[in-house]
Amino acid sequence: MKRTIFLTLALTMALAVTSCGSNGNTSQQDASGSGSDTTSQSQSSASGSQTAGEVMSYEEYMAAAVDEKVTIETYVQAKQSWWEDKATLYTQDQDGAYFIYNVACSQEDYDKLTPGTKIQVTGYKAEWSGEIEIMDGTFQIVEGGDTFVAEPLDVTELLGTDTLIDHQNQLVSFKGLTVEPSQDASGNEAAFLYSWDGSGTDGDDLYFNASYNGQTYTFTVESYLCDNTTDVYAAVKNLQVGQTIDMEASSTGMRRQPPHHLRHRGPVICISCFSLLPSGRQAEFF
Repeated sequence: MKRTIFLTLALTMALAVTSCGSNGNTSQQDASGSGSDTTSQSQSSASGSQTAGEVMSYEEYMAAAVDEKVTIETYVQAKQSWWEDKATLYTQDQDGAYFIYNVACSQEDYDKLTPGTKIQVTGYKAEWSGEIEIMDGTFQIVEGGDTFVAEPLDVTELLGTDTLIDHQNQLVSFKGLTVEPSQDASGNEAAFLYSWDGSGTDGDDLYFNASYNGQTYTFTVESYLCDNTTDVYAAVKNLQVGQTIDMEASSTGMRRQPPHHLRHRGPVICISCFSLLPSGRQAEFF
């Protein structure tokens, strides 16, 4: 059975992990020298501030209803490009992960969001095609707070199972996948395609197939997150059929409903990924 996995390979995320190195455990930073935290409100012309409620645990957040106002504290793991006073953030704490979509964010505060930075986010819990996220939010940087950078969880053996979605939005890894041929609309085979049917050109989304334990999965590099000037985009263009590769990803967007143009391929697990390398090699992007 062929399944489809979408991987949004974002160079911004690759660079974020690069700066983290092997520091995957929580570390303490006390910039103020006191035990209390102060916060600086993100200044953004896109949105006014929201009144923060009581900070939820990850369990309470997951139990909250869709459209409910939520407040959480979490740690930045990576970020998409800043755009029109907004940013999309990949965040995680010791208990789980949170995808923060288009939070109000000034350029100044965006530049402060390095991996491990602790933030408090207030927004509305939302769901899009099975992806749980926070929308219409604002955030505060917790000054003097501790830091945390997650270690990737190897979920290779969970491919093809319903259990994989339990790790939605977390930093995960896939190891030992084999690149399989992709076929365009004309029946031509290649290691990757520009656009889902091979009709695109350089700069468009990239699609490629990889298999594990006899099942083939389809991955994509969405160019609006990782364009053709990035190392990740170039890495996919250099793939060869039969090559064994490892990947690390934030499992953002894992869902079972495929986009309309891929519904014929069966169930979809959507994942935001940020590195791809030949299996067994040192991570070139880290």
